[in-house]
Amino acid sequence: MSNQPYTKFLRMVPLLGIVLIATGLLSGCGGDVVLMDPKGQIGVSEKNLILTAIGLMLIVVIPVIFMTFLFAWKYRASNTEATYTPDWSHSNLIEIVVWTIPCIIIIALGIVTWNTSHSLDPHKPLESTEKTIVVEAVSLDWKWLFIYPEQGVASVNELAFPVDVPVEFHVSSGSVMNSFFIPQLGSQIYAMAGMQNQVSLIANEKGTYAGISANYSGPGFSDMKFNAIVGSKEDFNAWVQKAKQSPNAMDAAAYNALAVPSEKNPVAYYSSVTPKLFDKIIKDVQNGANASNPAPTTEVASQPQHEMSADMPGMSMNHDQH
Repeated sequence: MSNQPYTKFLRMVPLLGIVLIATGLLSGCGGDVVLMDPKGQIGVSEKNLILTAIGLMLIVVIPVIFMTFLFAWKYRASNTEATYTPDWSHSNLIEIVVWTIPCIIIIALGIVTWNTSHSLDPHKPLESTEKTIVVEAVSLDWKWLFIYPEQGVASVNELAFPVDVPVEFHVSSGSVMNSFFIPQLGSQIYAMAGMQNQVSLIANEKGTYAGISANYSGPGFSDMKFNAIVGSKEDFNAWVQKAKQSPNAMDAAAYNALAVPSEKNPVAYYSSVTPKLFDKIIKDVQNGANASNPAPTTEVASQPQHEMSADMPGMSMNHDQH
């Protein structure tokens, strides 16, 4: 009778193992764990940060798990040779170990966090010999508008840029708050109405990478996805020319129509863009525009639009909001 609880525990171990294995398999269902398969400089740095943090924490976790099973086996009821010391209450050696090791881990994590918070600052330009491409991203209900001010084109739910070329995303929202995120390339950044945020990314391999909104924003949120197409410079120029052949223009009327809430929007291209449309969208939201009256009708001041960003600690990966 005295061994019954321990026997039940041993019978549960295989079941617990099956549950853990199944959980691991389901977590990767539908494809690779993209955060662990980065394709850009920022993504690789963040992957290394994740693995470093996990490794430091496992220094404590693994011994604790091991000792849990060891103590359960050693001090089982049937082991009459185990030392029984009911009056034992203190050990200086144990106190030193249980306090010193966690303190060392916390200091190490603090140093790593400090360094990466600065090196992975999303507002920090990426060092490269290539000229940076600027893309203005606007989240709407429930689609993404991408404006290329230098190329004079725009697109919906699709963007393109060359491999090994830094891309500086200026991000805002024409509606509620969303989060711009291309998991295999790196940091997410929040898109907030009436504010401009910024994140710099780079792709070091050609491919098509899935982009999402990582912040719930309503019934169409689950289909608020886009593709980031990364190819050669020739491929990017061909994509721009494809957009220039579109009969559509991104003007106030087109933006009005696009800003109306809709779900599962197809990819669309615009051959021209009203100058400083991105600034006008931000200014109109500041002046009270909303989904029922989204038209960017205000004039942009001669001075550059004042950039604002939100201080939202703990809500995004390595984002120092200024």
